[in-house]
Amino acid sequence: MRKKKHSIFSSLLALGATGLLSGCNMTLLDPKGPVGLEEKHLILTAFGLMLIVVIPVIVMAILFSIKYRASNKDADYAPNWAHSTKVEVIVWGVPLVIVAILAVLIWKTSHSLDPFRPIDSDVKPITIEAISTDWKWVFVYPEQGIATVNEIAFPANTPVNFRITSDSVMNTLFIPALGSMVYAMGGMQTQLHLMAHETGQYGGGSANYSGAGFSDMKFIAHATTPEEFDAWVAKVKASPKTLSSEIYADLAMPSEKHPIEYYSSVAPHLFQDIIDKYLKGDYSKRVDQVMDQAMNKSAHEGAAE
Repeated sequence: MRKKKHSIFSSLLALGATGLLSGCNMTLLDPKGPVGLEEKHLILTAFGLMLIVVIPVIVMAILFSIKYRASNKDADYAPNWAHSTKVEVIVWGVPLVIVAILAVLIWKTSHSLDPFRPIDSDVKPITIEAISTDWKWVFVYPEQGIATVNEIAFPANTPVNFRITSDSVMNTLFIPALGSMVYAMGGMQTQLHLMAHETGQYGGGSANYSGAGFSDMKFIAHATTPEEFDAWVAKVKASPKTLSSEIYADLAMPSEKHPIEYYSSVAPHLFQDIIDKYLKGDYSKRVDQVMDQAMNKSAHEGAAE
């Protein structure tokens, strides 16, 4: 009776898990850009190649357990069996072929999907400078002279050239619907080239744990029509806020669930200045500021308790 109840419970648990998973959004398998589409093909190809091994193993496990069960008196009994050339060829040959195919595939795609490689297009690309802080994303549009926090926009079918750095610990810039992610590190600049082939709103964030506010370090990426992008830029330029070096210093201090903000103008060379301060060693002041704020916050919370 107890075994029957356990079986029923297990079945209900599996059914419930299936129901929950049915609502999952398989973003990586529903890409909205050329880079994401190529990565989808790579994932599915690798998955299919692995099934060449997985499916026969599962089938053989079932057939062997049936054929060689204790109650089957007609099964062959060979206690001294030790070697089979056919089995050895299959067991070693098939994985070797799969590994060789994957090696060639990965070598080709690692070059074709290189994040530093610009996307071929007749449309002029848009440059966005992305700065990761604790725990928010600051985006600067050098050509438009504006900046935003936790929101970007760009026209669909237009290449987007990201210049990426960090003003804190290491993070990663990742927009799953569009493709590759790239690490952001203090004192260093990296690149990422993406494009959306249809309009829509896509979620972005960091895929590298960076502290208490990491789970809410997210941003919104709007792929728009050219007219909608111009309207969005005009809306940002209408903001009364300006992103000077002093205001950015306050903005870069740790904060969680930071709201979207617009800045109608930006301090010249802000992105490069952030990189340069790490090269000059001035980042020690920034570290002291962060540590002081963290200690003050901890002391305040302790007093409140």
